[in-house]
Amino acid sequence: MSKKRVVIIAEAGVNHNGNINLAKKLIDIAADAGADYVKFQTFKASMLATQQSPKANYQNETTGKKQTQFQILKNLELTDEMHIKIIKHCKKRKISFFSTAFDIQSLNYLKKLGLNFFKIPSGEINNFPYLQRVACFRKPVILSTGMATMDEIKQALNILEKKGISRKNITILHCNTEYPTPLDNVNLKAMCNIRKKFGAAVGYSDHTLGTDVAIAAVALGASVIEKHFTLDRKLPGPDHKASLLPAELKRMIRSIRNIEKALGDGIKQPSPSELKNIPIVRKSIVATKKIKAGELFTEKNIGTKRPGTGISPMLWKKVIGQTASKNFEIDELIKL
Repeated sequence: MSKKRVVIIAEAGVNHNGNINLAKKLIDIAADAGADYVKFQTFKASMLATQQSPKANYQNETTGKKQTQFQILKNLELTDEMHIKIIKHCKKRKISFFSTAFDIQSLNYLKKLGLNFFKIPSGEINNFPYLQRVACFRKPVILSTGMATMDEIKQALNILEKKGISRKNITILHCNTEYPTPLDNVNLKAMCNIRKKFGAAVGYSDHTLGTDVAIAAVALGASVIEKHFTLDRKLPGPDHKASLLPAELKRMIRSIRNIEKALGDGIKQPSPSELKNIPIVRKSIVATKKIKAGELFTEKNIGTKRPGTGISPMLWKKVIGQTASKNFEIDELIKL
């Protein structure tokens, strides 16, 4: 198990509601919680969806049925000016800016802004022109796999690799796109299967309520965790309801950091903190009866007891049958 630090992406997404002041507050929350990145979403509604595009069930529940998906997206676009202000505030708060592009024009824009890696959202995993454009940047990629099959993941990887992105620079995120994701739909073991099948780093983009599953994903080997958060779950918008509150985000990150410490390097050996316990907890070969010099050590006059500062019980057969070189009292450590 690698000691490499888990990358934690605090997903502000569209929870800024088109308001730059709210976006800045989200940046503050992510920075205070200790996230590595705060991530937004970059798109042009006209490039992302038709005006007739239907909404997901969770969007109907969180935004009402009157507003179309196109109208929702239009209201949540980040302008160029907002991008610049967001990046400036991220630098001020010493947290890395990140964003997901949902169309080719937005990909090019993020490249222009200087992003050094790119995330392919779940909905674009079967978008050939989009995948090709990402691959042309020759930058590390995070590939989200919500709704995808293993074959679709393989096809996307082939496109990226043919354009020159090495698999070692691709992290595959297991994901479920239902907001919130029912626990019995998470299928977290699929993340392990993805790693085994494709030999790539894996992570988890979590849309469940709470933090349990994200923390479990780290224990199973996730190198990247992405989680939505908000200032207030009662705010209007499609994603607030399934997002973490500031205190929850902070607790999740603290738990993840604890778990990654606990995972260690995978080498089974005495830890520095328990070395001192070896002579206390282990046993040595001792006299169970008074033994006179010249007597033979037998199973009737020796046994094993703490402390472990004498002859190891693993040398039992070597000791049996040997002659005592001196007198031994009961409980005295045997010496040859």
